[in-house]
Amino acid sequence: MALTMQRVRPLIGLAGMIVLAMGNELNETVSDAAIGDVSGGLGFSHDPGTWYQSLYTSAEICGMAFAPWCEETFSIYRFAMFVAAFGVLPAVCVPFTHILSLLYIERWLQGLDTGFTVPMVMAIALRTLPPPIRLWGLACYAMTATFYPNLNFAFAALWTDLVGWQFAFYQSVPFAVIAAVLMWYGMPRDPMELHRFNDFNWVGVLLVVVGVSSGATVLEQGDRLDWFNSPLICVLSVLSVSALPLFIINEILHPMPLLDFRLLRRRNFAYGVVTLNLFVIVSQCSTTLPMLYLQGAMGFRPEQAQIVVTEIACLQFVFLPVMALVLNQPWVDARLVLGTGICLVIAACIGESFVTVHWYRDQFYLWQALQGMAEAMIVVPLVMMATNDLTPADGPFASGLVNAPRATGAAIGAWLIDLVHRWRGGLHSNRLA
Repeated sequence: MALTMQRVRPLIGLAGMIVLAMGNELNETVSDAAIGDVSGGLGFSHDPGTWYQSLYTSAEICGMAFAPWCEETFSIYRFAMFVAAFGVLPAVCVPFTHILSLLYIERWLQGLDTGFTVPMVMAIALRTLPPPIRLWGLACYAMTATFYPNLNFAFAALWTDLVGWQFAFYQSVPFAVIAAVLMWYGMPRDPMELHRFNDFNWVGVLLVVVGVSSGATVLEQGDRLDWFNSPLICVLSVLSVSALPLFIINEILHPMPLLDFRLLRRRNFAYGVVTLNLFVIVSQCSTTLPMLYLQGAMGFRPEQAQIVVTEIACLQFVFLPVMALVLNQPWVDARLVLGTGICLVIAACIGESFVTVHWYRDQFYLWQALQGMAEAMIVVPLVMMATNDLTPADGPFASGLVNAPRATGAAIGAWLIDLVHRWRGGLHSNRLA
């Protein structure tokens, strides 16, 4: 009995980490999906709302870069418990904040907290799960890329149309409490390694904050501020282009890096990181555009439109464990599964490109179903191939390298959507004129 509990406890700790990641991811995506109701409730207009979103993105990427060092220094258990408590305060305070500068600070802290959380899911899975069941844990990690983001409009519809927009923030509190209880019981207690402060990478911290914050702001605000016609965008672009290469060089040479770029020498890991980044860009565009069409062109409320995205989330809940089961079979080639998933994504994107003014929800169901199956067939093989050669000691740094580019890919996806909208809108305006 004692041996059984010893084996089960790490799984309970991983479950707590997954619950915490779910709460934080939903806090991000749901509040973004409900930005109209949130901005109306808090009394700010469209332009401050864009800063409300871009500050979160830049803080999230910074948090993903800092998380590996914090896990190693304070122990993953203590750091996870801190993160669970750290995110509650701003989530509770945001609905009562009507001072814009204070709201920005709270939103930045929320982004930092989410950035701390997501890499720990992969790190704890790589550390605690033995190879026979590790892929199941990585499938749970894949939910942070495919399952949680596609629940955002369903939750946004629930809170804004039926309950109250404040719950877009309050919802993270019960998730944090449940996660803290599970992590307290199940996560391993490692000693702290405070001696790592002696070689703390101050230069890396400065470069990543400057480079990431500038780059994310350029992507999020560039289209609104007319790109290089804006002095702010020009300055931030120079800072980002200068700081990010210096950050990479500093991390390669530093004895205690924030992100260990030397892991990219492993071909499979580098391939997984790059391809996952590209997949996030494509999936964001293909899953967000149907909602934008239904809400913008058809005038649907989130409650009416959310089903086309919730369909993808439901399929993820089914297909992610199925993919873990299939890929655990020795005769299955992960590359073929990945290739099939890519073909399904292409088919879904081509099918949805034939949208006309006569399309409603029904016309999206088939293509969204293909998208839902394809996302599971892409993410799980990618994560498996990227982590096959990693040891538990590589877990924190590998998770940081996987997740920081992934968050950057989300910002690039949002930028591409805005850019294409502006280009096509300008084309149609010129033709009408």
